[in-house]
Amino acid sequence: MIQQNRTVVSLGMVLVTTNALSQLPQYDIQRALARHRSGDWGDCCLADADANDAALQTGDRLLSVYHTADGIKFWVLTVADRSVTNVLLPEDY
Repeated sequence: MIQQNRTVVSLGMVLVTTNALSQLPQYDIQRALARHRSGDWGDCCLADADANDAALQTGDRLLSVYHTADGIKFWVLTVADRSVTNVLLPEDY
């Protein structure tokens, strides 16, 4: 397991969709970004978690899944070159 508070992912520029900004509490966005940065992939399936772990070595994209306290599902996606990280709701994809 990857250590909390340890940076394993460079987020690059962080972008949040308008839809996500209107529905997600700022606290949940910040908490998710910190978790993603530390290699905590949240609630994604085992196959996606394994793909993320491999992507740390191969440089592929990273996808984490989180939920707000109210149960709103959202994604944090970092592109392969680590230049941009997007926060979005599944319907924004």
